[in-house]
Amino acid sequence: MFPLAQFGVLSALATALTSVLSALLLLALTRQLWSLRWSLTRDKENSLPLPKGSMGWPLVGETFHWLFQGSNFHISRRERHGNVFKTHLLGKPVIRVTGAENIRKILLGEHSLVCTQWPQSTRIILGPNTLVNSIGDLHKRKRKILAKVFSRGALESYLPRLQDVVKSEIAKWCSAPGAIDVYSAARSLTFRIAVSVLLGLHLEEERIVYLAQIFEQLMNNLFSLPIDAPLSGLRKGIKAREILHANMEKIIEEKMERQQVEEEYHDAFDYMLSSAKEHGQQLSIQELKETAVELIFAAHSTTASASTSLVLQLLRHPAVVERARIELEAEGLGYESHSSHSPSGVTMEKEVDAAITETTCLLNEGCQDHTDKDGFPQSQSHIPYLNLDKLSQLRYVDCVVKEVLRFLPPVSGGYRTALQTFELDGYQIPKGWSVMYSIRDTHETAAVFQSPELFDPDRFGPDREESRSARFSYVPFGGGVRSCVGKELAQIILKTLAVELVGTCKWTLATENFPKMQTVPIVHPVNGLHVHFTYNHPL
Repeated sequence: MFPLAQFGVLSALATALTSVLSALLLLALTRQLWSLRWSLTRDKENSLPLPKGSMGWPLVGETFHWLFQGSNFHISRRERHGNVFKTHLLGKPVIRVTGAENIRKILLGEHSLVCTQWPQSTRIILGPNTLVNSIGDLHKRKRKILAKVFSRGALESYLPRLQDVVKSEIAKWCSAPGAIDVYSAARSLTFRIAVSVLLGLHLEEERIVYLAQIFEQLMNNLFSLPIDAPLSGLRKGIKAREILHANMEKIIEEKMERQQVEEEYHDAFDYMLSSAKEHGQQLSIQELKETAVELIFAAHSTTASASTSLVLQLLRHPAVVERARIELEAEGLGYESHSSHSPSGVTMEKEVDAAITETTCLLNEGCQDHTDKDGFPQSQSHIPYLNLDKLSQLRYVDCVVKEVLRFLPPVSGGYRTALQTFELDGYQIPKGWSVMYSIRDTHETAAVFQSPELFDPDRFGPDREESRSARFSYVPFGGGVRSCVGKELAQIILKTLAVELVGTCKWTLATENFPKMQTVPIVHPVNGLHVHFTYNHPL
C-alpha cells in the first residue's frame, strides 16, 4: 500500500507542477502576444523604429508598476531606455519623453503634430465641455473666454479676498493644539480659495466641508482604469461629479439672474460670462457646471501640492526663510515695520494689540480665546493687504516659489496624442499613440541647472537666471498654446502664502524625519507632512 500511496502523491505533485508550468507558459505567451500587438502598430511607411521599453501585461500594461513605484518607475526606465521610451498606462500605449528639445517639439506642435490627450478616465469625469478636453478652434475660443478670468485686472480684484482666506486658514493652523497635516490643510486652503475667490460663493462651513469631501472623491478617482462598473474608480468619480454638478446648478442659475445687478466683487464666473458676451457666445448651464468643477480642479490639487512643497522646503532650509524675512522687512512687510514707537512711549505694537484684543472681547463676550464672530480663530497677522505691484517687488520670495516649482513640480508631465507620425531622438512616434512629456525628469536632468539636486532659489536670481538660456528646461506650467491658463493665479497664491507664513509664523517638524514624497498622480508627502505652527508675536 505504501508504494501506491507514494505514487499517488508523486502523481499529484506532477499534475500540480504541470498546471503551474502551463499557467506560466500561458502568461508568458499572452505577454509576448500583447507586446507583438503593439509592435505591429508602428507606421510601416516610416523606417525609424519604435522607442525601446515594455508594454507590460495585457490590458493593464504597466499601470500598477507606475502607481506603486511612483517617480522610480520613470527614473528606472529612463536610465534603461533613454529619454524617449514606450510603456502602457491607464489603458493606452504611451511614449514617455524627457529633455528640453524633445518637449519643445511637442509643446510647439500642438494642433499640428499633437493634440491634448488626458487619460480616458479624466476626460470622462471632467466632462466634454472643459478646456482640458477641447482641441483646435474650440480650445482657442474657450481659452479666449477664460483669459479674462485670469487677466491682471481680475487677479488684482481677487487678491484681497484670497489673502483673507490665507490669513484665516493660517490662524487655524496656529491655534491647533497639535500638529497640522500640511497637505490636508493645503487642500482645504486651496478648495476654499476656489469656492470663495473664483466662484464667489458664500457657503456655511458644514456645506464647504461636505463639498470638499465630494471633490476629494472626484480627485481620488480622476486617474483610474477606464472601466465603468460598480465600485470601480471611474464610477465613483462620475458619482462625485454628478453631486458637484447638482450643487452648482442652483448656484449658477441664481448668479445668472443677478447678472444685471452691479456688485462690488467680481468672481471668475462674472468675468467668464462677461467675456463670453463680448465674444458673442452664450454658455449653457452644463458648460458652466463643468467649468466650475474644472476651475476648482485647476486651483485645488496642484496648488495644494505646491503649497505643501513650499512649507517642506521652508522647514528644510532656515537660511532661505531668514533671507525672505529680511526682504519682507526691507519692503515694509516685516513685524518690526508695524511696531514703531509712539510719542507717548508706548509701542505702536502694544496699541494695536490692545485694540485688537478689545474688539475681540466685545465680539466674543470674553477674552479667553481669540476668535472671530463665527467662532473661528482670529488672524493675528500684521501683513497689510497686498497688491500685484507689491508682490512683484519681492524678488527673493519669487525665486523661492520658482525653485519650489522646479524642485518639486506638482505634476510629472502632460499628455498628448500624436496627430501624425513624427520623430524624436531617432525613434518614430506613431500616429494615434499617447505622448507624455515629463516635467519632473526634465527639471532634474537639464544641463542649464547647476547642481539640480540642490534646492537653490538663487538660480533664479538676477546674477544667474539659469532657466533663461534654455526656455523649455523649466516648464512647471507646460508651454505653448496649452500652457496653464491659471499659472499667474497659482503663483500669487504661493507668494501670498509665503509672505504670510514667513512674516508672521514659526514652525517645527512634528516627526523625527521628513516624509518621503510620492509623485503619482500629484506630488504629495507619504503619510502627510506634520508640522506645529505658532505666531511669532501672539496676542
